[in-house]
Amino acid sequence: MTTLISPELAGLFDRLFEQASAAQEETQLAVADLTDEERTRLMRSKTDYRALYSRLNNVPLAVSRETGALLYMLARGSGARSIVEFGTSFGISTLHLAAALRDNGGGRLITSEFESSKVAHARDNLVAGGLYDLIEIREGDALRTLRTDLPDTIDLVLLDGAKALYPEILDLVESRLRPGAFVVADNADDSPDYLARVRSPASGYLSVPFGGDVELSMRLG
Repeated sequence: MTTLISPELAGLFDRLFEQASAAQEETQLAVADLTDEERTRLMRSKTDYRALYSRLNNVPLAVSRETGALLYMLARGSGARSIVEFGTSFGISTLHLAAALRDNGGGRLITSEFESSKVAHARDNLVAGGLYDLIEIREGDALRTLRTDLPDTIDLVLLDGAKALYPEILDLVESRLRPGAFVVADNADDSPDYLARVRSPASGYLSVPFGGDVELSMRLG
């Protein structure tokens, strides 16, 4: 039996996805006073995004079940041993990636989150899932926390934090991506600069949209 579908982890996922579903109304209320234009501006701003995410500091901004399964399959199928994640939230995506590391025989997952309340939730969930020994949670601004002490070689990167920072985070990890490494960007439609970059023929990536607004990219040799 794989770690992902073990009774312990399957039950935890059921609870966490139910929690995320129940929080959708709270999420909508948190930004109800903003116009669509204001939300888009805050989402795509490289300086004002905290004003948006501070409204959502108590709600899980979770990947879908399908995206979680995709993350596990990519990490497991590629034999990943070294993973970097931007945007931990409550740790649902982190659990999927760590489950793949466990089934690959071990490894290290570095994840960064700037909301301290979410770091606490994520840590509790990773402990409950029995995967915390594979994880290093770095609390703070990812432009600082992911600037140093990264693995020499990175097998997979998940971008699921402030969308405007996707290009800057890619800058921090790109030189360490091995040929064939995957970069998964959730809600990538909210980062047009990132999409333009990875879709450029000269970028060094093969990139395709996958499952709505997920962008799946592979680092070429």
